[in-house]
Amino acid sequence: MSILEKFSLKGKVIVVTGATGILGQSFVKALGEASAKVAILGRNEERGRERVQEVVNAGGEAEFFQTDVLNEEQLIETNNIIINGWGKIDGLVNAAGGNIPGATIPPNEDLFDAKISDTIKAIELNLYGSIIPTFIFGKEIAKNGKGSIVNISSLAASRPLTRVLGYTIAKHGIEGLTKWMATELPLRYGDNVRCNAIAPGVFLTEQNRTLLTNSDGTYTERAQKFINGTPYSRLGNPDELAGTLVYLLSDASQFVNGETIFVDGGFNSWCGV
Repeated sequence: MSILEKFSLKGKVIVVTGATGILGQSFVKALGEASAKVAILGRNEERGRERVQEVVNAGGEAEFFQTDVLNEEQLIETNNIIINGWGKIDGLVNAAGGNIPGATIPPNEDLFDAKISDTIKAIELNLYGSIIPTFIFGKEIAKNGKGSIVNISSLAASRPLTRVLGYTIAKHGIEGLTKWMATELPLRYGDNVRCNAIAPGVFLTEQNRTLLTNSDGTYTERAQKFINGTPYSRLGNPDELAGTLVYLLSDASQFVNGETIFVDGGFNSWCGV
């Protein structure tokens, strides 16, 4: 197999949760361009249908499934439909997540006035929202004896970011989930089953828009701090995650397991001097 063939996802069935989000849009478009069959999971039906068309336009095949990643029964039903239609699952991208407004602690509020219930919701969405799909769709990958799971981690898992406690705790959990699955999967199901993660830098999405931009569209002080701490001196473009995702899902990364790849313009590496 040539190196170009190794990077191809032709014929592979890839499940993407959180596919109706900003980063999800970049993910499914890239998978379509790589000729994958994409199961698009999300809560927004209108956007889901748009994503299907984007994949088709890019040369792939796609179906949309309106799902909640915290609803186990719904995910099981979706899994059964995918297996009945496409016969297998080769990859899973756990892209559901993001900040919850009530779990974001403003700088002018007392830290201990934060709503514990909202913090728990943020942990559930970002951590349980990856654990549950992994156990349901990952089981199909294990049956095949070959496939790849890609979790979405964060800079918050390597460096504490102020104001987002629940999100930070959850992303530390994603790192643990990634390494645990990367150990157990190949030990139990062979060396063709793997699990890795991508840690995006700061990308402007719907979830963090109020944190990073003012009402007039200019950057907030917080966003400018991220930019100043990045050697690239800018925020990331969601399309810049696509190559890493395709690599981790393809046969080109066959011996890559348990790793978190930072796509952050050098933020995690730079000391600021």
